[in-house]
Amino acid sequence: MDRLQAMTVFVAVAEEEGFAPAARRLAMSPPVVTRAIAALEARIGTRLLHRTTRNVRLTEAGTRYLEDCRRILAEIDEAEETAAGSHREPQGQLAVTASVLFGRMYIAPILLDFLGRHPRVSARTLFVDRVVNLMEEGLDVAVRIAHLPDSGMTALKVGSVRRLVCASPAYLAEHGIPQEPADLIRHQTIAFQGVTPSPEWSFRSGGSEVRVRPSPRLEVNTAEMAITAAVQGHGLTRVLSYMVAPEMAAGRLRIVLAEHEPAPVPIHLVHREGRQASARVRAFVDFAAQRLRADGSIN
Repeated sequence: MDRLQAMTVFVAVAEEEGFAPAARRLAMSPPVVTRAIAALEARIGTRLLHRTTRNVRLTEAGTRYLEDCRRILAEIDEAEETAAGSHREPQGQLAVTASVLFGRMYIAPILLDFLGRHPRVSARTLFVDRVVNLMEEGLDVAVRIAHLPDSGMTALKVGSVRRLVCASPAYLAEHGIPQEPADLIRHQTIAFQGVTPSPEWSFRSGGSEVRVRPSPRLEVNTAEMAITAAVQGHGLTRVLSYMVAPEMAAGRLRIVLAEHEPAPVPIHLVHREGRQASARVRAFVDFAAQRLRADGSIN
């Protein structure tokens, strides 16, 4: 078995966390897979996998080698696709990541429409409320809602969102409307850690930054829970504007302290390949950018 085949086998074993499932994925016999990994480890001179009766785990060296194998195999796939003319015609698997709520509200409909237009493309999504490493997770495109550091990635701005404070009309009628950020100290608040990992909420007042530390009655780790609690009148919460666009349109929530909001947060589509991106990545980024830029709730 040549080196590229051995790398493919190793990636399958690592991702499937077992020799038997990797063999099924590759349409090989388990003994062939086992011998391929043993030969690979012998050639490299180090153990790549910890084997137990229940599962297979990567060693530290194996974790590093997996990242390199994914990169090398992806580059080979891209070279073959380009040579075959697929740089012009989208095909192959597209892997996209976004936060859970943004993925469900925006990326999922866009991706499904994209697949409908490109029958030779398949897709995989990873919607999680954490920043993922595209290379390590084998991903093509990420949605980043943040001010981005210089990472060498290609980033395309497609919109922006506000960090706003809102509450139900019933809550505001009972407890009053805060006029200044400092008024939040006297209100019931719902802390959503995904937007404000710090216990302080930042605002602008008179050209300066103002920080307030509310004492939340409720702390949650999902936007849906924070929004549900706010709609039901349990207090003020701070979320990103796109998260509550339906509730605002229906009148179930109202914005407060709008004149003190910090600067909007940009939304970017990020990918690794730059101008050398495959047809499927370029086509999806262009398609998603057009759709997101046309959406009034994030612009």
